Amino acid sequence: MNIFRTVAVMLLAYRVGFSPPSQRAWVRLFNGKDLDGWSVKGRERWVVDHGTILGESTVGHYGYLTTDNSYKDFVLRLLFKGEGNGNSGVFFHARIKAEMKDSGPDIEGMQVEVDPNMGHHTGGLYESAGRDWLIQPTAAGEQALKPAAWNRLEISVQGHHIRTRLNVLQIVDYTDANPRFADGVIALQIDTGGGVRMPWRDLYIQEISP
Repeated sequence: MNIFRTVAVMLLAYRVGFSPPSQRAWVRLFNGKDLDGWSVKGRERWVVDHGTILGESTVGHYGYLTTDNSYKDFVLRLLFKGEGNGNSGVFFHARIKAEMKDSGPDIEGMQVEVDPNMGHHTGGLYESAGRDWLIQPTAAGEQALKPAAWNRLEISVQGHHIRTRLNVLQIVDYTDANPRFADGVIALQIDTGGGVRMPWRDLYIQEISP
């Protein structure tokens, strides 16, 4: 097959919706009925509520809902809506280290911030048990959140390159010069202090081969 025919075949494949060889099919992480494929860490409340995953504060400790599977390179898409005032987040390349008596599970890994309030860095990138904030949203990015409404979040991780989008607007485009974590679980978070009520839905992941 000469080069012109090869290019034509590739273009045709994209037009009819075939994925490139380096990408796999989109997989639904939440079936809308139960928490199959997920594990509750800590004493906070995680339930299925009207087709959503609902994370809710109970004792005011950290709480996590983690995937049973680990992931390395991927694109993750989901919807969230802040119905309380408490802080949350989406972790990746994460692992639970221990259960702390006064604060709940201890976690390490990378976190994409999710907060129900405007201007609180939703979509920014934070390293837990490490370097803390790596990059926060720009002034325009801080305005991308829709308070008390459904928000679409996309997280793309490929090697050391991490990108986030919130409601279509790109928030983070970051290449980590000193990465500490290469793979791990995905975790939805309930932060300490109480006040969290966060439903999640339409969680899909597409793994990317090296």
